[in-house]
Amino acid sequence: MDSITQAALGATIAGAVAGKQCNAKVLLVGAALGTLPDLDVVLDYGDAVSNTIKHRGFSHSLLLLPPFALLLSWLYCRFRPDAFWNFKRVSVLTLSVLVTHTLLDAMTTYGTQLIWPFEGYFELRNIFIIDPLYTVPLLIAIIVALFSNANGAKWCQSVLVLSTLYLGWGFTAQQYIANRVDQNLAQQGLPNKQVMITPTPFNTVLWRIVVMDEHYYWEGLASLLDEDKDIEFIARPKGAWPLEEKPDTLRGLKAFSHNYLNYREENDELIVSDLRLGMANNLAFEFIYAKRDDSGDWVLIDAPKRFPSPRGFEHLNTLWERLMGDQSIDANLTKQTLGYNR
Repeated sequence: MDSITQAALGATIAGAVAGKQCNAKVLLVGAALGTLPDLDVVLDYGDAVSNTIKHRGFSHSLLLLPPFALLLSWLYCRFRPDAFWNFKRVSVLTLSVLVTHTLLDAMTTYGTQLIWPFEGYFELRNIFIIDPLYTVPLLIAIIVALFSNANGAKWCQSVLVLSTLYLGWGFTAQQYIANRVDQNLAQQGLPNKQVMITPTPFNTVLWRIVVMDEHYYWEGLASLLDEDKDIEFIARPKGAWPLEEKPDTLRGLKAFSHNYLNYREENDELIVSDLRLGMANNLAFEFIYAKRDDSGDWVLIDAPKRFPSPRGFEHLNTLWERLMGDQSIDANLTKQTLGYNR
């Protein structure tokens, strides 16, 4: 999730644990702890792909965070002994904030290395990386807690229940859409082995579907408000890696994306795109791996570079119309808003 959400979640959890001791200082500490795991973004692993796939690694590991939380708690109690903030209470607060950070990240589409140093990216994809309906209640609870010490903790506790229910709602909505997708794939004779269902920006009502096959992939949209349960899928060429040599970063990108990858040539550059994050022409992670030389042969570049693909939100009004169930714009929305008019 975004940094504001993680800070807000950390502050709210801290306020809930603090009880009658909930105050601005406690909320600030919770916010700081909530952003701590994401400080790994300052590390440079040498190239754009490595910086992407190694984020949410050791700093998000459920194998490392508990002992780290206990160490922080021991250090705090060692140098700031306090009758109320004893080791047990401090460790509960610290561990709760750090663990919920990584668990929330695992509910987005990006992928989180929950068991680092062991391999594996985990994601549920039941919430978009920015969702106001999740974040705003947390911010409200923090504001109330700042100006109402007596009821601040109760507000934090209540909003945490509400936010958890919202995550459950996202998962339930995803399963409803998944059942609809299964029916449509069977009716349309499309493959059903590698299917991704993820929310579109800022909501859990309109969902994007990506279906992979050996040579093609299909994109479609489905809203909970659709009257017609048919889904229009648009076929795209998947492309293929054209070189015999496969760099380590490509293998890493395949693992990170679960092989939801597209390969294309543009302006004599070989571009590899992660199809999961964003919406086609607004994909978040695209990388330049090779360029054609004077003879027309592909030559790997020394280090993959980020492709400057547009990642704006100029089509949000159209997405809103689609969210509300206007399926008449599906073909135009998928082909133009989602891109691939190349």
